[in-house]
Amino acid sequence: MNKEIVIFYCFLFLIPTINFAQHSVAREWNEEVLNAIRSDYARPTVHARNLFHTSSLMYDAWAIFDEQAETIFLGKTYDGFDFSFSGITTPANVNLARQEIISYAIFNLIKHRFQNSPNYGTEIYPSIENLFLSYGYDINYTSIDYSTGSYAALGNYMADQMITFGLQDGSNEGNQYANINYSPTNEPLILDLYEDNTDINPNVWQPLAFDVYIDQSGNPYPLNTPGFLSPEWGEVSPFSLKASDLDIYNDLGYDCYVYKDPGPPVYIQNSNEDGIDDAYKWHFALVASWSSHLDPNDTTLIDISPGAIGNFDSQNFPETFEEYKVFYNFENGGDSSSGHTVNPYTGSPYEPQIVKRADYGRVLAEFWADGPDSETPPGHWFTILNYVSDHPLLEKRLHGEGPILDNLEWDVKSYVTLGGAMHDSAINTWGIKGYYDYIRPISAIRYMAGKGQSTNASLPSYDPHGLPLIPNFIELIETGDPLAGANDENVNKIKIYSWKGPDYINDPNTDIAGVDWILGTHWWPYQRATFVTPPFAGYVSGHSTFSRAAAEVLTLLTGDAFFPGGMGTFDIEQNNFLVFEPGPTQNMTLQWATYRDASDQTSLSRIWGGIHPPIDDIRGRIIGESIGVQSFDLATQYFDGSLHTDNISDTTTLIDVFPNPAHNVIHINTSITSPLQMEIYSIDGKYIFEKKLRNSTNNVDISSLNTGLYFIKIWNKNSEDFIIKKIIKN
Repeated sequence: MNKEIVIFYCFLFLIPTINFAQHSVAREWNEEVLNAIRSDYARPTVHARNLFHTSSLMYDAWAIFDEQAETIFLGKTYDGFDFSFSGITTPANVNLARQEIISYAIFNLIKHRFQNSPNYGTEIYPSIENLFLSYGYDINYTSIDYSTGSYAALGNYMADQMITFGLQDGSNEGNQYANINYSPTNEPLILDLYEDNTDINPNVWQPLAFDVYIDQSGNPYPLNTPGFLSPEWGEVSPFSLKASDLDIYNDLGYDCYVYKDPGPPVYIQNSNEDGIDDAYKWHFALVASWSSHLDPNDTTLIDISPGAIGNFDSQNFPETFEEYKVFYNFENGGDSSSGHTVNPYTGSPYEPQIVKRADYGRVLAEFWADGPDSETPPGHWFTILNYVSDHPLLEKRLHGEGPILDNLEWDVKSYVTLGGAMHDSAINTWGIKGYYDYIRPISAIRYMAGKGQSTNASLPSYDPHGLPLIPNFIELIETGDPLAGANDENVNKIKIYSWKGPDYINDPNTDIAGVDWILGTHWWPYQRATFVTPPFAGYVSGHSTFSRAAAEVLTLLTGDAFFPGGMGTFDIEQNNFLVFEPGPTQNMTLQWATYRDASDQTSLSRIWGGIHPPIDDIRGRIIGESIGVQSFDLATQYFDGSLHTDNISDTTTLIDVFPNPAHNVIHINTSITSPLQMEIYSIDGKYIFEKKLRNSTNNVDISSLNTGLYFIKIWNKNSEDFIIKKIIKN
């Protein structure tokens, strides 16, 4: 069997086999969304948005017939978009009406959102058509006039409105999500040529050039040098992110929307014979060091049970460089977590599971990479949510309290909460990625290796930007070394003890690259040669942010930090899991006591996989934790009908527009916490342009306006006009 197909079924196997009839209509359509994502290009930002929008439609279809709950989109003005709704008659059979509305809404939204996917005609559409027809619905019914009392028409209308909203929500969907302002600083790294890479800016992202590029979902990509995915995603309309979370920076020549700004990453320093004490060099050298753990011939054994790993208190995440060095084990891998004493469900200690460290590192790099036929990180956490929801020990009580919810209510509430967190994580993370534009390990390590060593100026190849010399990990090549070359052409160059890379794998069914000394300029992450590294900047890690946000949501939804029964598991079959080389060498089971343990394992997997240094990881975890809590808090306000908006009584004291007259820029300061919309009109009422205000301090460029008199209007998502005033452009 093709190995990529094996991976596909392994990921689905995470969900126990349960009678399909027990699943709600929301669950069945969520599975269709996940299947569509697996068949599409690997676009975490786009698919986090798809999961949130489909989940919101399903929730709203449920909420309109609930006496307490508030809808999110339907009948509301959402981030300036009027999602109008005049009501519909409550049906005699509410469950059938909800099923009909959900089915028409999600069927139509999937058709629209995935129409340009590479497998739309062969996989996506036939699958959604089959489910839609299985309910007995009319595939040719397209009316959106729900005033007739038609629940099918209401579903069509909701999809139509969400499609329209999506074409103006800041995602640039109408132009295939193309970037508008961003362009890379560095020229592409041509991977197979091993050319000199020392003329790049080592602090910013570098595109990669391939002979053939296959994205993380296994789809051949039309461009051999893929561009930066979604660097301007911070402008997309969020769920729970607040205006107070946002900074808008324009020092790059255009507005960059950055929520929960973690500050800059670590930048390379001109080391003075202390290379390992430069935080930049330490972070990337650690990635190279962990790569040395990926040889199945290495007999190092570790315990991967919850009794030995996990259970790290997020209040103690590292902040200083010294704390990072304590938290991560540079030489042996892993973090400083100590595991759980007992399983709280059984009251007994967790049974040790002793495996090769090399198998563990390679499996983690594959499992959490969300590779071929997977659902990208946001969708992966939906499969984990579905796994938890199917568990016989789970009582579906919101936050572990109150009545047990039926399957549909549990699904729509849990989906929209997780969907909102994944969507906000994408907005937050990719806004940071686009603004800080930080380099990936493959570029940083090859750059520093090309420069030389930064440890000892009396030794050959000294350069302040070189790699630090670390005995047994990073050394200089000497005469007589197998890497010296026939004419000693490589003498005094840098060598790294590391995974040897895809050059040593001709047949992925039989060949194992292993670990050995390699030229530092030939370093590879533990990934497929046709993929290597995701096509966007590293800082901060999307995996860390998505996973921590999801872990917080699952903890809050269930009211328990632990998986049902005290442990979540995923079985790995010997020599039937890894994609680009055989492995693992033995059967093993990934185990997590808590959702946060699974999240933390995700983060470590990206280091073993050569994708992220620690600086990308921790700050992503911190942001994700905040987003998960915010998403749950806001979602529960919708669920119990307690949602409230800002009560604005004296707007003149809360919004300040200056200077007036203005020349090229007007400043708008506000203490209102909800997102605002600003529009400018000419004196005769002609619309000029608009801008979203999501920060307490906003700068609006009016240099394109002719000299004259204009009206400025500022209003909130509930269509309340806060200010309409005249401004003068001089």
